[in-house]
Amino acid sequence: MASVYQLKSRFQDLLRPLVARLHARGATANQVTLAACALSLLVAALVAGLASHPWVFALIPLWMFLRMALNAMDGMLAREFGQQSSLGAYLNELTDVVADSALYLPFALLPGVTPAWVVLVVVLALLTEYAGVLGRMVGASRRYDGPMGKSDRALCFGVLGAGVASGLLPTAWLDTVMGVLAVLLALTIVNRVRQGLAEQRQA
Repeated sequence: MASVYQLKSRFQDLLRPLVARLHARGATANQVTLAACALSLLVAALVAGLASHPWVFALIPLWMFLRMALNAMDGMLAREFGQQSSLGAYLNELTDVVADSALYLPFALLPGVTPAWVVLVVVLALLTEYAGVLGRMVGASRRYDGPMGKSDRALCFGVLGAGVASGLLPTAWLDTVMGVLAVLLALTIVNRVRQGLAEQRQA
């Protein structure tokens, strides 16, 4: 299924000169990974603390874009400059789900939003990434299938944040939006499991 993840290679091409400069200055993939997670938690805490002021949700799309860049850069540092490690693999997966959860949860604090819907989306997002990682356990690759992978979620929540901040998106609509996201996440879990099993059978 179509996914924003399919644009990743083009995005990486744009970032490659910056990654080379970071490497020249001694930056490591794990440092970038941890920095992205720490900044995500800081942004999430700021948005949650000021959730009564809709404008603060403008930080979500701004940070989502920067975080996608940092996530691409840590992977490029690891692969292209010989920095791949077992610790890096753990950090990459764990910090992603921690940061994602933190950045989604402030939407539960908006008036008119049912927190349970947001929590359901967070739980399903965690299961989505778990289903992707489990591909390796059955002899397949790490699965990134859509329609609601990490990059797709970043785009969706960025748009939601911009909508809330601008006042163009009534918060009363967010329950419906979260319900749609939950369905798409459930479909993504099923799709990743099916594609992982299919890849394993072919192997």
